[in-house]
Amino acid sequence: MKQQTVALDRDDPEWFTVLYDRYAEDVHRYIAGRLGREHADDLTADVFLVAFRKRSSFDPARGSLKPWLFGIATKIVYRHRRSEGRRLKALARMNAEQATDGHEDRVTARVAAQRAGPRLVNAIRELSPADRDVLFLTALGGLGYQEVAEALGIPTGTVGSRLNRARRELRRVLGDVNPAKEN
Repeated sequence: MKQQTVALDRDDPEWFTVLYDRYAEDVHRYIAGRLGREHADDLTADVFLVAFRKRSSFDPARGSLKPWLFGIATKIVYRHRRSEGRRLKALARMNAEQATDGHEDRVTARVAAQRAGPRLVNAIRELSPADRDVLFLTALGGLGYQEVAEALGIPTGTVGSRLNRARRELRRVLGDVNPAKEN
């Protein structure tokens, strides 16, 4: 978002309109990647409702709008999906073709079936929620290290550590294969 847009008064309806127009599609894509399209519309609306209600708490000196919104989105995903671990555990026991619960489950099942079977799903499930969030914010949200740090309120070095730990664990489970380089 351009600096002049950030400078708009947060009580000005134009500020929120510009914010929504610029980031709604990105936030929707991130939520759809985590939870599936069937939840993304409502939860994207929730993100912007929270953002509108908390607009006075946004401090441009602490970071930019995109990580602030993705931080809100990640918290909403947490609230919506407290059972993520149980769902991934159940998915690991299922045949990949049977997995039709949510979009993220279908994607995970497809990858697991093509590359490593239930081992990969179990590895994702076994990641700490903090490591999983960093992994999903980079992979599904397309955020860089600094943006993930701002979104989660953690140091940039912690983002790197968590992402490296998650990748290392997934590579270990895949037998030191890097799925990003196989295609």
